[in-house]
Amino acid sequence: MQTFQRHPTHELERLDALHKLNVLDTPMDEAFDRFTRMAAQLFQLPSAAVSLTDSDRQWFKSRVGVHGTMMPRLKAPCAEVTDKTTIVVIEDLLAHDNYYDSPLAASGARFYAGAPLMTQDGYCLGSMCVVGPTPRSVTETERAALSDLAAMVMSHIELRHAIGRVDPTSGLPNRARFMDDFADLVQDSRDGEERVAVMINLASPEQLSNAMRAMGSSYLDEIIREAVQMLRATKGVTVTVYHIILTEFVFIGPSGTDLKTLREKVKGWVLRRARALTSRFATTAAVGIVPFKVGATSGAEILRNLHSAAQYAFEHDRLVSVYSGEQDAIYQRRFWLINKFGAALEQHGQLHLVYQPKIDLATGACIGAEALLRWTHPEEGAVPPGEFIPIIEQTTMISATTQCVLAMAIQQLAAWRAIGLELPLAVNVSVVNLLEPNFCASIVHSLKHYGVPVTSLTLEVTESALMKNPELAHATMAALDDAGIVLAIDDFGTGYSSLAYLQSLPAQVVKIDRSFVRDIEANERQRSLVATMIKLSHDLGRRVVAEGVETAEVARVLYEIECDEAQGYYYARPLESTAFEEWVATRACTQTL
Repeated sequence: MQTFQRHPTHELERLDALHKLNVLDTPMDEAFDRFTRMAAQLFQLPSAAVSLTDSDRQWFKSRVGVHGTMMPRLKAPCAEVTDKTTIVVIEDLLAHDNYYDSPLAASGARFYAGAPLMTQDGYCLGSMCVVGPTPRSVTETERAALSDLAAMVMSHIELRHAIGRVDPTSGLPNRARFMDDFADLVQDSRDGEERVAVMINLASPEQLSNAMRAMGSSYLDEIIREAVQMLRATKGVTVTVYHIILTEFVFIGPSGTDLKTLREKVKGWVLRRARALTSRFATTAAVGIVPFKVGATSGAEILRNLHSAAQYAFEHDRLVSVYSGEQDAIYQRRFWLINKFGAALEQHGQLHLVYQPKIDLATGACIGAEALLRWTHPEEGAVPPGEFIPIIEQTTMISATTQCVLAMAIQQLAAWRAIGLELPLAVNVSVVNLLEPNFCASIVHSLKHYGVPVTSLTLEVTESALMKNPELAHATMAALDDAGIVLAIDDFGTGYSSLAYLQSLPAQVVKIDRSFVRDIEANERQRSLVATMIKLSHDLGRRVVAEGVETAEVARVLYEIECDEAQGYYYARPLESTAFEEWVATRACTQTL
């Protein structure tokens, strides 16, 4: 019996070339079917196939008159074509030493002819073959035609790979290819069939940003190549992995995949990757899994849901997260808020300020107010500030938001002065604004434009925000202080700044966060802690404001431990400008703690 020896190194390179073209285990394709029909008609035979030679099987990308999608590589004539890289003709399989007992002969075939599918680099991927039920010979014209068809098939494979359907770094099919293949999946599968999609994201947005800033795009290429090598070594034979964007890879599990089993497999892959990672900058992968029913969800929606699930895994320190409609609703709402708030910034009338009084605990007098932003959407109505403000603070819109609030606050100060109400007004500012080179100058210019004294404005900055870029923030605060604008450290006690840094800040006011004030009347340890914070601030020359005062008892305790000012629902909820003016007038007549 004749055998065909394969050189191990060459075979590994050939298999790598085959897998990089990403044609194995892909859906049936009409473009390839045209070639097989043409071959069958040319030879006047019932069967033809585009056969790809994998490590242990022959897989048929296209077939006419051939049952099944694959057969073992052992004793397959197409494997001989691959090994010899030349046309192989077997006039009678039953009379051949190698193939008389092959699966092909057992299926009733007697005749075989196959031409090699050769890449431009000289690797044979398989064959363009024809099969018949009776022995026969082949003419030179037929040999040439079969060879031409094989070359046309190979050109089509490489062309599809090259034009807009493959990521150049990973060599994997890209998002466009996923969308095409998903459409084929929907067409070829029965509606309602349950399948599972998986996204592996190799790095969180923050990790990716930090690494790209430190090492550039070569870092991204490195972790992608390592991940692709691991994916190719571990994925099942019926799975195509798609490189969707940057560090996101997607595949759809085979029909009948068990969700629990798949979850454990991808979790194991993430753990193995973490142990095997050799990149100079380690990243933590997260996996999103989306069960879906064929025909019920579009490919674009699958990708969106996968991204949502993977992002949830990152945000909650999980390796794997299965898509949840409830989680997705939160992300949808977040997306809606960001988009609609951007429109609100550009349109007049949706955003306005309300004002919460600040009370002198020694006299009971209203000595100022804090300006708070409110949003009324034309269709949604009032959007709770606790819902939209934390989201906006994480976007680039925070700078424009602060500028908008400052503009409205300064105009309100001017309006109050015009009616004889001369109270200072506090505005929260973001650390992003403190890093703007002209921030101080623009505020001073606006105050001067409206005829408002600089001492009428207080800028409140959170303690933790100041630590994100302390040097630049400190420089801007120093400039604001020199200009005469009052500065306050907001939410004191919730951040992580050192006492030395606190001492150096040019702030005149410290605001104690409401979390420390809550239950102060009943909790002795809480009371002692707040008293210490107040004494420390006084020793540093700061005036102290307590937030979240909701009862007379809390106000009394704060007065006893020498807090200077207070604000909260006990005195008044945030008020519209006219209501605030009326409240101040009433308060002047009935001042109490």
